[in-house]
Amino acid sequence: MQKTDWTEESFFGMNTLTVLNGFGVNAELAITKAKNEFMRLEQRFSRYISDSDISQLNRAAGKNSIKISPETMEVLNFAMIMSEISQGLFNILIGPMEDLWNYKIASSVPPIDDIRRILPLMDYRDLILDTAKNTAFLRKPDQSADLGGIAKGFASDRCIRILSEMGVPSACVNIGGNVSTLGTKPDGTPWIVGIRHPRLDNELIGAISAADRSVVTSGDYERFFFDRNGVRWHHILHPDTGYPAQSGLMSVTVVDHNAMIADALSTALFVAGIDQGMEILSNFTGTDAIFIDSRLQIFITEGLVDSYRAVESSRTSIL
Repeated sequence: MQKTDWTEESFFGMNTLTVLNGFGVNAELAITKAKNEFMRLEQRFSRYISDSDISQLNRAAGKNSIKISPETMEVLNFAMIMSEISQGLFNILIGPMEDLWNYKIASSVPPIDDIRRILPLMDYRDLILDTAKNTAFLRKPDQSADLGGIAKGFASDRCIRILSEMGVPSACVNIGGNVSTLGTKPDGTPWIVGIRHPRLDNELIGAISAADRSVVTSGDYERFFFDRNGVRWHHILHPDTGYPAQSGLMSVTVVDHNAMIADALSTALFVAGIDQGMEILSNFTGTDAIFIDSRLQIFITEGLVDSYRAVESSRTSIL
């Protein structure tokens, strides 16, 4: 394959760096189209964009239903399914609690009275969807949906679909470390997706060989702060408590054909822990996971035996 058949595009969107790599004669045009679709979806999904579907939904909380796009309905509908399967451990109505913790500037734990006040706003069953009319409604004032745990996966799937439909045989979409692959690399070998070490900067703890797969990780190292007593508080909140999940895990990586499934599942499994996480995972055929616990022990599901490579194999066990 000629060098001119290779195209890379980097840009900032959905609050993270995104890199699109494509190989093939149509790659340049296809990547431009995929980027445009990504930016269009951000305008639908971001609660920080005033005229997005999600911002309008949140402003109308407790008042009235609003009309939403088919894409937003698809994401919200799947979020409800994931919430049911995970018994609420995946919860897109976590927006008010995320705002309370405010990890961008936080240096202390929010007052317990504020956490207790917000917990009733996080019942995912308060999101009412009418798929026939394409409308959505939040039952209670001050409720807030946040698609941060699922939107990047949906956008990644859309990008891969566009690249595939335009005849690109080989591509990789990296949205803030959430990686989706189309086919193999041009030389026929799988893409290698690194799994970040949860405690060592710029170090890998393992890697996945992937072709036509998405590899998505949720970890306690992505956003966190230390309080004045030196206690570490990470950003993945447990919807039942309002505090960071204490599941005994540092990170969870999910591997699936569908990036939206992998995105939502990685969060749910992190909150759940290994035992309950495996029960949740059993609802999905052909989906695999890597769990890294607080002792840096690595547990992989059987489907990854041939594709996962650990830096230290002695730390790895098969579930």
